[in-house]
Amino acid sequence: QVQLVESGGGLVQAGGSLRLSCVASGSIFSIVTWGWYRQSPGKQRELVATDYINGVNNYAGSVKGRVTISRDNAKSRVYRQMNSLKPDNTAVYYCHSVSVFGGEWGRGTQVTVSS
Repeated sequence: QVQLVESGGGLVQAGGSLRLSCVASGSIFSIVTWGWYRQSPGKQRELVATDYINGVNNYAGSVKGRVTISRDNAKSRVYRQMNSLKPDNTAVYYCHSVSVFGGEWGRGTQVTVSS
């Protein structure tokens, strides 16, 4: 089993940057994929970025060029750096992992971008 806890959310002005962090505990050796998702009010949860165990990263088209996902295996963490934030990036951001035990979600961290 894997447990995930996100941090780093908060209030930021449009045009600013924010780095979210997700720390994993439990059977972290079994994680093969990390991902960041977001859910805005009244909308479905959507994928932002994925980091695969082979080093390949994928990004949603709407954030490509502004978001970087990275991992620190030594610290069992994955990060999401997002630049040039816009008010419509306001959402709860969730960390997700896929392991041999299945998929796990963190509880999310709120990001609010003011205009």
